[in-house]
Amino acid sequence: MKLIILNLPRNFDEQSLALLFKKLGDIKSCDLVIDKETGISKGFGFVEMAHPHEAENAINQLHGSKLNNNKIRVKEAS
Repeated sequence: MKLIILNLPRNFDEQSLALLFKKLGDIKSCDLVIDKETGISKGFGFVEMAHPHEAENAINQLHGSKLNNNKIRVKEAS
């Protein structure tokens, strides 16, 4: 299941995003969206979890949590 993670801190990197989700299950892929001109995160990314129940657990555990004073949103990507 592919998840979108919104409102990430701008200084967050792809490795940190992957580590956050690896604690909750197997991930297939992790992509942080980066501004091509500045090289800085745009504040959102995508994580694909290997198992749907792990993705649901990640949503339940992380949606509304805080990272560096940012309240992140985690939901299924459409």
